[in-house]
Amino acid sequence: MSRVLSSPDPSDASAGSRGTGRAAVVLRAVLFLLAACGLGALAGVVWWAVVDLPVFVVGANGGASTSQQGLTQYVAGDAWFSLIGFVVGLGIGFAAWRVFRRIGWPVVPLVIVASAAAALLCWWVGWELGPGPFPPRLADAQDGASVPIELTVRARVAVLVWPFAAVMVVLLGASLGRDDEEPRPLFRKPRRVAPPG
Repeated sequence: MSRVLSSPDPSDASAGSRGTGRAAVVLRAVLFLLAACGLGALAGVVWWAVVDLPVFVVGANGGASTSQQGLTQYVAGDAWFSLIGFVVGLGIGFAAWRVFRRIGWPVVPLVIVASAAAALLCWWVGWELGPGPFPPRLADAQDGASVPIELTVRARVAVLVWPFAAVMVVLLGASLGRDDEEPRPLFRKPRRVAPPG
């Protein structure tokens, strides 16, 4: 019985490498999303630590009031959330551009999802670390008690700062960065050939 040896089909090898390459990109994308969520949770701790919540003082008549400074601090939570989100969004966009720039346009939805997930996780962690809902605490407070408001995002547009900053980095990298498909210009001086002898 003769044994027939067949040479491997090159198309099968290229299809296998493409499948392995896609699996590696998907794995890196999942790890990137998990890292972005971890960064969002850490940002939530920072947000909770830096925000000074305004305090309402319960009066003898059952009403509550705050100072003029307390009114100005009312939007501090949103301001800090936006500032932290802008910095974290820049970091997410830069990391995504460094790691995934070769995959092309899918890097944009990837950074949108990653930065939006980080923003929502930051919001949730800050809420959980904060004092909680304001009305029940105010209703249970005794006369003269100081009751801080809840830590939350009041202006929903503050959440959009995170993906805006991340996408901005990717778009700037795509428009101003070097294109890997084009050859790099070489500015070399012509070599001098030494005369023989």
